[in-house]
Amino acid sequence: MAEIIKKLPVLPSERALKVISGRWKAIVLYHLFDRPKRLSELRRLIPAVSQKVLIQQLREMEEHGLVHRKIFREIPPRVEYSATTLGVSLEPVLLALCEWGQRHAAELNEVDHVADCVIRPRKGDNRAMP
Repeated sequence: MAEIIKKLPVLPSERALKVISGRWKAIVLYHLFDRPKRLSELRRLIPAVSQKVLIQQLREMEEHGLVHRKIFREIPPRVEYSATTLGVSLEPVLLALCEWGQRHAAELNEVDHVADCVIRPRKGDNRAMP
């Protein structure tokens, strides 16, 4: 991990953007917020991403401490990915980015071209849905 951290920018906002940048990282985290998932489940939830790219994005997020990979020693081996506490702490940030994206679309009269911002509450979480 030291090699990865050496490559990260010194400016905190630039560092944050570097860690979460990537076409699929925010989407993967979104799907991991509620519970751990296997690679095959993530592939079904995000059909537009190739397995190679998905694995690459998961590895980068694991190296940056956003995702935890748990290997179950069984036959055949099973692997589950989950958002770490640090990864879950990005939930309000990603929601804010989504809301800003909606505001941006509204300013450009493109509201019909964007989706709703939905962050699903985790089990045992009593927050109201946005």
